[in-house]
Amino acid sequence: MAPTINFQATQFLTSAPSLEQCPPDEGREVAFAGRSNAGKSSAINTLTRNKGMARISKTPGRTQLINHFTLSDTQRLVDLPGYGFAKVPIAMKKRWDRHLAEYLQQRQSLAGLILLMDIRHPLQSYDEQMLRWAHQADLPVHVLLTKADKLKRGPAQASMLKVAKFLTSIDTADDLFSVQTFSSLKKQGIQELEAVLNSWLCAEDPALQEQEDVNVQGGEGWLTPEQIAQLEIEPHHD
Repeated sequence: MAPTINFQATQFLTSAPSLEQCPPDEGREVAFAGRSNAGKSSAINTLTRNKGMARISKTPGRTQLINHFTLSDTQRLVDLPGYGFAKVPIAMKKRWDRHLAEYLQQRQSLAGLILLMDIRHPLQSYDEQMLRWAHQADLPVHVLLTKADKLKRGPAQASMLKVAKFLTSIDTADDLFSVQTFSSLKKQGIQELEAVLNSWLCAEDPALQEQEDVNVQGGEGWLTPEQIAQLEIEPHHD
């Protein structure tokens, strides 16, 4: 049986303003990315069962640093700066965007990307750009549709299906993408997220990743790459 990670043992490692100041590029790490106020810090706090692990700002767009958290000597989580909105000068925003792009394009230890979207407003332009870039870079992405407690079951499932069909339109032949609903408030979707992280961080070779855990077989709030691939491809409309 594949090893599993104790996410409650997560510890803050360091904050870096740029790629050059990040920890040594070795081992494996998974980055959390998304629009400002999509719930990145809340998701990390929920995953680690520590309300103070990732700092939550009341002002969207204030997370300016690349924050690293250690799981073991060779495994890390990364909280990336939020994108798409920030009440800061344009020059500063461009600098953040540049550092984010450099990290995503050059970080060799990056094993996968957790892309967070507010379930009520998925697939904003930055989200779609990020997904297309990840596909071109052959980088696995797991979409976390946050704040699922804000919608009833039917609308939540409809939102997940909408995202899944968009993922299918990009990734028609491979199995890079998966999607699930998630609620930090209700503590829903934690096991599914843990299963994805374990499959990425514990794999010896990304090409040999096998999602064998029962939690990775799909379910009401979850669509695996295989299930997404079976969806009928339809044109995406905003």
